[in-house]
Amino acid sequence: MYQFDEVIDRRHTNAVKYDLIRARGLPEDVIPLWVADMDFRIPKEVSQALEKSSRHGIFGYSESGESYYEAVAGWFHDYFGWEARRDWMVKTPGVVFALATAVRALTREGDAVLIQQPVYDPYAGVVKSNKRELVVNPLQCTDGIYTVDYADFEKKIIEHEVKLFLLCSPHNPVGRVWTEEELRKMGEICLKHNVLVVSDEIHCDFTYPGHRHTVFASLGAEHAFNSIICTAPSKTFNLAGLEASNIFIPDYTVRKRFQEEMGRVAVSGVNAMGLVACEAAYRYGRQWLDELLAYLAGNIDFIERYLKTQIPQVRFQRPEGTYLLWLDFRALGLSDEELEHFLGHRAKIWLIQGAAFGEGGSGFARLNAACPRSVLEEAMDRLNNAVKSL
Repeated sequence: MYQFDEVIDRRHTNAVKYDLIRARGLPEDVIPLWVADMDFRIPKEVSQALEKSSRHGIFGYSESGESYYEAVAGWFHDYFGWEARRDWMVKTPGVVFALATAVRALTREGDAVLIQQPVYDPYAGVVKSNKRELVVNPLQCTDGIYTVDYADFEKKIIEHEVKLFLLCSPHNPVGRVWTEEELRKMGEICLKHNVLVVSDEIHCDFTYPGHRHTVFASLGAEHAFNSIICTAPSKTFNLAGLEASNIFIPDYTVRKRFQEEMGRVAVSGVNAMGLVACEAAYRYGRQWLDELLAYLAGNIDFIERYLKTQIPQVRFQRPEGTYLLWLDFRALGLSDEELEHFLGHRAKIWLIQGAAFGEGGSGFARLNAACPRSVLEEAMDRLNNAVKSL
């Protein structure tokens, strides 16, 4: 049994989550529940693999072998029923890097790229910073459940001559695990209008009972060869700082253009220790992940009960996937600026403001529940007291 209740002091370790508190002008005792990494130790087998590699003492240019591919492909075969061929794999330092590379490699300046807001804020960033036209298909929210407006989805594609669609699956921050039917509908529209799908599936391992992640490329050969599948062990096993992601690009021409763009920015490989950690995690990390998922479900249960019974003004829809909770603060009647100050300085909990996620995010905030339950208990008590003081 793994001990996810252990509170680990991450301050003064160069942890972005903790060591930016002062720089952001927040109180020193604020509880950081913002950026999406976990406050849990990685699986012991991964630590052991990293320690073994460290003892060797040489960290030269590194590349993965057949065993690395077997571990990665085996994971997706065993848990998602998807066969990923080795020649499809391109390793990158991260998924956001892959999104930006895809935008540059597969569109021209001025071309339109479609996203679905509210969504992880770098999506809009990689489009705008590369001088592409940002087109938004807003997710529709009914009683806390988010769905796709397919009519608007196709209309925007036609009107703007969209070339690329950045899909977040499972969705960050609203917590949807798209069904096979939903993915197929979006995929068919994209095929019809020659729109390439870049599917960010970094949260694919975080799904809860009653929901199952579908790899977009598993919808069939047509969809596979019209997609780029972005994966990484970083969210699943808390390895973000080791910067190793596995991007699967079935179409040879698309893959070649993607690799050529990587070459233009002089990226030829990934972190040596990232390769070690990734392989070990996919080979030996399943028990750890299963126990983690059960613990996270308990954390979500706690938040759901607490808000319902103690702070009903803050609305919450249980996520189908991810460890990120999308909280609705609109009933408090605060502007986005007032909400940010209220949470950070009165409640003393640090969340990401919903406005950062674009259209539909105003009045919301995202909470990272991947921490010991005692931390969440303190955070909810602080929030409760702050709401009572309004």
